[in-house]
Amino acid sequence: MKEQSPIGPARISVELWIFFAIVAFTGLATGMSDSVISNFFKDAYDVTAVQRGFLEFPRELPGVLCFLIIAIAAPMGDVRLAILAQVLAAIGAVVLGLFTPAFGIMAVFIFVHSLGQHMYMPLQDGIGLSIIGKQDVGKRMGQYSGIRTAFAMLASVLIFFGFRFGFFSFSTPLKMPFIIGAVGFVCVIILYMVLLKKYKVQGQPRKKQFQIIIRKKYILYYALAVLVGVHRQIMIVYGPWVLIEILSRGADTLAFLSIIGSFIGIFMLPMIGRLADRYGPKIILFSEGILFIFVYIAFGIYSNGFLTGRMALMGFPVMVVYGLYIFERLTMQMGIARTMYLKTIAIDAADITPTLSTGLSMDHVVSIVCAYLGGLVWFNFGPQYVFYIAAGISIFNVIVALLIKGPMIAPMTVKN
Repeated sequence: MKEQSPIGPARISVELWIFFAIVAFTGLATGMSDSVISNFFKDAYDVTAVQRGFLEFPRELPGVLCFLIIAIAAPMGDVRLAILAQVLAAIGAVVLGLFTPAFGIMAVFIFVHSLGQHMYMPLQDGIGLSIIGKQDVGKRMGQYSGIRTAFAMLASVLIFFGFRFGFFSFSTPLKMPFIIGAVGFVCVIILYMVLLKKYKVQGQPRKKQFQIIIRKKYILYYALAVLVGVHRQIMIVYGPWVLIEILSRGADTLAFLSIIGSFIGIFMLPMIGRLADRYGPKIILFSEGILFIFVYIAFGIYSNGFLTGRMALMGFPVMVVYGLYIFERLTMQMGIARTMYLKTIAIDAADITPTLSTGLSMDHVVSIVCAYLGGLVWFNFGPQYVFYIAAGISIFNVIVALLIKGPMIAPMTVKN
C-alpha cells in the first residue's frame, strides 16, 4: 500500500470510510452469528455445561492455528487473506443456518466458521492501522470500535425482536441469525475487493516469506494476550451460561442486554481511544484488570446465591447479574489499549500483524484449556469457583500493567 497522507481531525480518506463500512458489516455479521451461539447449542442440541466447554475446542482451535496460517500465507497480503477469512466465515454461517447436522458435523462447520473469524481478528487491526496512518491513532481506533459496537447493537436488536416475536428460532430448519450473518460477511468481501482493486490497499507491510515474530521486547504484550484468553472464556462461555443455565433466560434476554451494552459502548469506546491517545494504554490496562477482579467475584457470589436459594431468581439480584453481563459485553470491545501498546513498542511496522496473530494464538491456547477445565470445575464444584479462579488470575492483569514502562498517567506519543 502507498504511504497514506496524515489524517487530521477534519479529514477522513475514502479508504478509511470504506474501512468503516467494512467494520460496520463485520459487527453486524459477527453479532448475528456469535452472540447467540450459546443459545444455539442449548436450543438445537441441548448441551450440558461440560459439552459446552468441549465445543470451545473447535471454536478456539482456529485461534491457535491462526498465527501459523497467517505466517505461511504472508505472500497473499493482509487484504487477500481478509477476503479468504470472510469466505470461510460465510460458508460456516450458511451451513449452520440452512441445516441442523449431526453433532460432529456441526462441530466441523463451527470450526470452519470460527477459522475465518479468527484469521480476520489480527488482520482487521493491521489493515486499520495501515489506513489510519500516523495521526490520531487512538481516536480513529476508538471510532471504528464504536462503529463495530453500533452494528453489533443492531444485530442484537434484530435478534431481540426476532426471538421475542417468533421470527427466529433454533428449533426450525432455517436459522435466520446465521443467514443474515452470512450476508454481512459477503458484503465485507465485496468492500475489501474494492479496497484492493481500486485503492490498492494491501495492509501492513509484510515479508514475502514464512514469518513468525517472537521478540523479547513484546513479552508483556504476549502476557496480556494469554490473560485475555482466560477472560475470553469467562465472557463468551460462562458469563452467559449463568443466565442460560441457572436463570433460564433465552436469546431475546441476552440480546436485549447486548443492546444496552452496545449502546454504552458506542460512546465509551471512542472516549477510551481518546484517553489512550492522551495518556497512553497503561492506565486503561490497569483499570481493566482491577474491574475484572471485582466483576468476577460478584459473578461468583451471585451464581452461588441463585443455586443455593439464598438469592431470588428475580428482582434486584437478577438485575445485578444483568449489569455484570453488560460489563462483559463492553470489555470484549476493549482491545484498543493492547493494540495501541503494541504499536508504541513495535520495532518495525511489519511486526504488527504477525505479532497480533501470534498473540491471538497464545490467547486461544489458554482459551481451549480454560474452556475444558472451566466446564469440569462448574460441574464438579460449582459455577462460583470458575469466577473466583478468574478473579485470582485477573491480579496478573494488574501486575502486567504495572510492569509497562512509564508513569501510570502521562502524555503519550505513539511511535510511528
